[in-house]
Amino acid sequence: MSSPNSKKKSGLALYTQAAEASSAVVIDKYSTSFGWATKLLGKEDRHHVRNIYALVRVADEIVDGAAAEALSGAIGVDPHSMLDKFEQETYRAVECGFSTNLVVHAFAHTAREAGIKRDLIQPFFHSMRTDLFQRVHDKRSFEAYIYGSAEVVGLMCLQVFLSRISVRDEEKAEFVAGARALGAAFQKVNFLRDLSADFDKLGRSYFPLIRVENFNNSERDRLVDDIRNDLNTSKVALAKLPSSSKRAVGAALMFFEALNNKVAGTPANELIKKRIRVSDPQKIFILLKAMFGVSPK
Repeated sequence: MSSPNSKKKSGLALYTQAAEASSAVVIDKYSTSFGWATKLLGKEDRHHVRNIYALVRVADEIVDGAAAEALSGAIGVDPHSMLDKFEQETYRAVECGFSTNLVVHAFAHTAREAGIKRDLIQPFFHSMRTDLFQRVHDKRSFEAYIYGSAEVVGLMCLQVFLSRISVRDEEKAEFVAGARALGAAFQKVNFLRDLSADFDKLGRSYFPLIRVENFNNSERDRLVDDIRNDLNTSKVALAKLPSSSKRAVGAALMFFEALNNKVAGTPANELIKKRIRVSDPQKIFILLKAMFGVSPK
C-alpha cells in the first residue's frame, strides 16, 4: 500500500527527494564547518549546494579514502575504473535526468536545474584522476589541479546562486573571479594544514617546491599570504551575492580565514606534525556572526 506522502509526488520527484536526503547525510558526516554554513543558505539553494558537495566527496573517497582503504584490504577495488565509471554515470545522469546512484542522481538534478555543464564537471574529474598517479606538482600542474579540484566547485555553486537572477557581463566576471578565488583558498588551506598527512600517508606534495623535511616559517608565511590574497579577492564578490547565499558564503569564508590565521600562528615544525582545526565554539561564534549579517572584513 502506498503511503499518503508518496501519492502527493510523482515517482521521479519522490526519488529525487530521497536522493537529495542521501546527499545531505554525506555532508553532515564529512564536514561540520561546511554543513553548518549550508544551513544559512536560502531553501532554494541549500539542497543544490549539498548535492554538489556530496558528488565531490564521493569522488574524493574513491581516490583517497574508503576505496583506497578497501584496496589495501585486498578486496580488489580498482580506484581507476571506479572513478571512470562514476564520471561516466555522472554525464549520463545529467543528460537523461536519472541515476541508480543516489548521489549522482541528486547532482544531476542540480546540474540540470542550474545549468552546470561538462565544462565544469570534466576538469573536476581530471583533477581527481591526477591524484591516482601524480605525487609531486610543479607550478603548472598545481594550478591546473587547484582549478579542477576546487575552483570549478566554487563555480558550480555560483551557477546555483545566480540561476534565478540576471547579472551583467561585468558583474558575472567579478562573481567568477570571486568564486574561483574562494575555492582556491579553501583547497590551499586544506593542503597547508594537511602537509604531513599528504606526504606521509599519501606520498603527495601538492605545493610546488615544498617538502615536509625542510618546511620552515618563511615558506609557511608565503603560502598563508597567498591564501589571504585569494580570500580578499573573494570578499569583493561576496558583497554583491544575492541575500539567499551571502550569509552562508560569508560564514564559510570566515571559517577558512580563521583556519588560515591559526595556521599562520603555528610554527612550521608543529604544522607538519598535527592537523590544525578551528574549535567548535569558534565555529559557532562565526556562524552566529554570519547569521546576523556580519561580513568578513
